[in-house]
Amino acid sequence: MSIRKSYLIPFLLLMGIVVAGAFDPGQSMVGTTSGKINTGDVAWMIIATALVMIMTPGLGLFYGGLANRKNIISTVLQVLSLGIISIVFGFSLCFGEDLGGWGIIGNPFSYFMFRNVTLTPQEGASIPFILYAMFQLKFAIITPALITGSFAQRVKFSSYLLFIVLFFIFIYAPLCHMTWHTKGLLYSFGVLDFAGGTVVHLSAGFAALAGAIFLGPRRTQERSHEYSNIPLIIIGTGLLWFGWFGFNAGSALACNTVAVNAIATTNTAAASAMVAWVFLDALLGKKISAIGACVGAVVGLVAITPACGFVNTGESIAIGAISAIVSNFAVHYKNKSTLDDTLDVFPCHGVGGIMGIIFTGIFAADYGTGITDFGLAYGQTKTFFAEMIALVCVATFVFIGSYALYFITNKIKPMRVNEREEELGLDISQHGESYNPFKINS
Repeated sequence: MSIRKSYLIPFLLLMGIVVAGAFDPGQSMVGTTSGKINTGDVAWMIIATALVMIMTPGLGLFYGGLANRKNIISTVLQVLSLGIISIVFGFSLCFGEDLGGWGIIGNPFSYFMFRNVTLTPQEGASIPFILYAMFQLKFAIITPALITGSFAQRVKFSSYLLFIVLFFIFIYAPLCHMTWHTKGLLYSFGVLDFAGGTVVHLSAGFAALAGAIFLGPRRTQERSHEYSNIPLIIIGTGLLWFGWFGFNAGSALACNTVAVNAIATTNTAAASAMVAWVFLDALLGKKISAIGACVGAVVGLVAITPACGFVNTGESIAIGAISAIVSNFAVHYKNKSTLDDTLDVFPCHGVGGIMGIIFTGIFAADYGTGITDFGLAYGQTKTFFAEMIALVCVATFVFIGSYALYFITNKIKPMRVNEREEELGLDISQHGESYNPFKINS
């Protein structure tokens, strides 16, 4: 058996983490008897955490169905980056004590190896701190997974793993800290992001755009392909829609009316976006398609995410429908350009995230969240301008930062597969596996 030296350092790092975890006498999973825990909130947040978790394989099915047949396994596997993000997840970087008072990043040693992340709730909370950490972990998992669709069918898997680790440390963690930590820069500035429009979708969208530009287009023969499995796309959409209730309503962090409102607005936005997308297709002379309905629904889910706890169901109809129309045109014009964003990540997640942030600035109001600065529709300007400034700054930071990380990753380990590997498909060239639904193993 030969040893591949390129994997020696990653393997040794993993073993270091294993040893550090096994010999950590300071970790204390202590419960509470103070009565602060609300069992209803705990039950809901366990469910919400599981719902967000199921979104990742749902996204895998969605992306896998959109890819061609010789790249379906690699596309799904890129999305299912559960293992590596779970290990490198830097809860300290996101939610640790603010480092230096700048509101940009957390102290990496605040909760190193989950020290002090116990079964006891934090001040003012009603769920165990470790449950909150696990809920946030699922967001950290799915964000880099969203990016993969932009460079599907042409990236080396080992290079991709290196990139997502760098992306989490240098892009996701600072954004998360700035937006959701009480001393974060964007949080202090008044930026509202109920469930991840800025942290998750805007960051994934612009990182996807940078990736598509940096890696360049696929071979001409690969840019036009039949979708591998439309039923997989439909099933994936259903799982995403189902899991999104935990993604958005779980961000209330309690079983309360805020969570109920988030569920209602999430469902309505997705539904209106689905209908708007297929009706626009029909209006423009296209057939109403399953893929169009699925993509439209996902755009609606993306767009409502930052606003879901701050708007009502009527406003969510407008958010979903208008966002779907804008995204539909974005896909159309992208297809006419030279940009090879394989699965339309930027036109859907990036543009959907942009629309969600804009609509948060327009419609935000207090539906049990306790915010005092309302949106432009209510005659106030502070929230709207905060959202617009955040939109420009975050988009710029993510695009430039991600492009730099692609460059660094490529220097360490070249990211593009060669022409022969691309022609064979990544399933065979990267994983030695192939997708054949008609093959029966005896």
